[in-house]
Amino acid sequence: MIKIFPKDKHGWVRIVEAFVAVLLVLGIVLYILDEGYVKKDDASEKIYETENSILSEIQNNAPLRQDILDANPLPINWALLPASIRNKIENSRPSYLDCEAYLCEIGSDCLFQGSLQEDLYVRSVVITSTLISYSPRELKLFCWIK
Repeated sequence: MIKIFPKDKHGWVRIVEAFVAVLLVLGIVLYILDEGYVKKDDASEKIYETENSILSEIQNNAPLRQDILDANPLPINWALLPASIRNKIENSRPSYLDCEAYLCEIGSDCLFQGSLQEDLYVRSVVITSTLISYSPRELKLFCWIK
């Protein structure tokens, strides 16, 4: 009878068995994570859709566009933004979001001036003109989850 594993050479077999067991467990864990059983709640797509909707409503509303084009001097922060724009944003945003908007010149640094520990979601739109005036501006909307 031929012995495949001599009595004094069983140590390497145990090492291979342990290695295969670790790979098997790791494979199962990675499969579970990949299948989405452990979910991370990512609301960014919904928030960006909301921001785009708010900015689109403002962009397509002639009186709101005129209020933006008439606002001076730039940049304008949330507190100094025309009341019609602030009201539109406040009334259009969902209750789980807080939002602020800034009005700036195109191409300038228009940064959020508050301090947050949460994720900040930002979208912007360019308002260029009406039939009466041409004064390009950028309206940036900053939102975060309450």
